[in-house]
Amino acid sequence: MKNTQNQDIDQRPDHSHPKWLFLAYKVPSEPSSNRISIWRELKRLGAYYPQQAVCLLPARPETETRIQQIRARVTDMGGTDTYLEIPYLPPTQHDDLVDVFLGLAAKEYAEIVEECETKFVKEIEFERFRNNYTFEEAEEIRQDLDKIQRWFDEVTARDWFESPDRSEAQRWIKDCSAQLDDFEADVFAHTEGNDEHA
Repeated sequence: MKNTQNQDIDQRPDHSHPKWLFLAYKVPSEPSSNRISIWRELKRLGAYYPQQAVCLLPARPETETRIQQIRARVTDMGGTDTYLEIPYLPPTQHDDLVDVFLGLAAKEYAEIVEECETKFVKEIEFERFRNNYTFEEAEEIRQDLDKIQRWFDEVTARDWFESPDRSEAQRWIKDCSAQLDDFEADVFAHTEGNDEHA
C-alpha cells in the first residue's frame, strides 16, 4: 500500500512558481466604451488574453488589488465575472505561460527600440542636416525622449518575468539621451555664438 501522506507531500505546490489569476468577464455591449476601458486597464496591467474577455495574470500584490478594483467596475457596469486564483500549475504549463508573458514584453521592448532607432535618432540627424540648432527644437526633442522613458517605465512595470530584451531597450534609451545631450551642447554653442555677434 502506498504512503498517501508522502504522496500528498510530493504533490504540494512548488512555491517557487507564482500562483496565477484568471478572470473572465462579460460587460454589456453598450456603451462600447465600457468594454474598451476594461480591456485597456487589463492590458496596461500586463494581462494575457487567450481569448476575448478572458485573461490571465501572475499573482502579485499589485495585480490582485487591481483585479479586485476591475471586478468592482465590471459589476458597476452591470456586468458579471468569473475570478479564480490558480495556486499551482504543472511545470510545463507554468513555463509555457511565462514564455507567453516574456513574448509580450519582448514585443513592447522591440517597439521602443524601433521608436528610438527610426524616429528619435533620425529626428536629431534631420535637425542637424537642417542646421536647426534652436532651444525650441531641443526642448521638443527632450519631450519626445521623456515620452519614450515613460513608455519604457510602463512596460517595465508589467514585465513580470524580467524579459532579457529589457536591457536592449534600456541601452537604446541611454544612447538617445547621450545624443540629445550632444545636440543640446551644440544648440548652446550656436546660441552663444549668435548672442556674441548680436
